[in-house]
Amino acid sequence: MSNQADVRRPAPIVTEDSSAFWQAAAEGRLVAQQCAGCGRLRHPPRPMCPYCHSTEQTMVELAGTGVVYSYSILHHPQNPAFTYPVLAVLVELDEGVRILSNLVGTDPGAIAIGLPVEVRFEPTVDGMAVPVFVRREVGR
Repeated sequence: MSNQADVRRPAPIVTEDSSAFWQAAAEGRLVAQQCAGCGRLRHPPRPMCPYCHSTEQTMVELAGTGVVYSYSILHHPQNPAFTYPVLAVLVELDEGVRILSNLVGTDPGAIAIGLPVEVRFEPTVDGMAVPVFVRREVGR
């Protein structure tokens, strides 16, 4: 991770429902809620299963690999906390849940739907971390 003085990315907004997700991210782990009633995974974290309406859940660790499901290349409006263009990606993880994040370390011309990716974590102000994705070599 970077020197904390160099970190510009804003810290996430942590809620009661999302605190376990952000704590895991700060530890370099990607997790999702798993419903104790029907067993389905869900992201983003929320208090009730949208399928069976159970309020019981556990957090399970994910592999952190998947493919770009959709993307957008953002140029404006610019925020000094980010390097532009921002490659916003909706990643479909191998476990079936989707997560909205950034693709980093990749030329904007190389992004495509179906691009294999894997998770990394970037530091934020206040000592937190957020999951971002990098291009993954096929076969890894």
